[in-house]
Amino acid sequence: MTAELFVLLGTPVTALEVVAFLLAVGCVVCNIRELHWGWPLSIASSLLYGWLFAVNRLYGEAALQGLFVGISAWGWWQWLRGRGSDAVRVLRIRAMAAGGVLRVLAFWGVGALALGMALARWTDSDVPFLDALPTAGSVLGQWMLARKYLENWWVWIAVNTLSVLLFGWKGLWLTALLYAALAVMAVAGLRGWKARLARDRRLPA
Repeated sequence: MTAELFVLLGTPVTALEVVAFLLAVGCVVCNIRELHWGWPLSIASSLLYGWLFAVNRLYGEAALQGLFVGISAWGWWQWLRGRGSDAVRVLRIRAMAAGGVLRVLAFWGVGALALGMALARWTDSDVPFLDALPTAGSVLGQWMLARKYLENWWVWIAVNTLSVLLFGWKGLWLTALLYAALAVMAVAGLRGWKARLARDRRLPA
């Protein structure tokens, strides 16, 4: 899995990175279409990316993948069995209140700062804060996706854009390309979910 398959922009690309790439794309396509099969794809992709990031000393991103495995298992259950806030209807796409958005931003800022400081102090990461910023945002985005908050796509647009910078800096060009594609897919996801939310609001309760 770690054998070199080809060279992209002067950097070797391994089978590990290619398989993780394909699984991640499949996961997001399922998420956009509200197909629960995206969650097992997320679990498999996260395991492979955890391995890849650890090899490249991106410890925040590597640890995040382990957390993603747990969140993805929970998210899968939420999409199959979860309930809305009224505990009556099945879980549907919904918009987050203004106060919730502010809390998300606050948690993201504090989490990124704390994680960046920890990586700078206790690891040999050469990009601790650039690693920490998308890592903290990804945790929030994954939780929001699992609960079908529309705003998860705004978080993913920001996270994926930051990740392009991070992986480009580390020379992981295929993964940087993946996150550029994921940023575009997140825009598509936002538009698609907005349309479904508008449709659901027109349906009788």
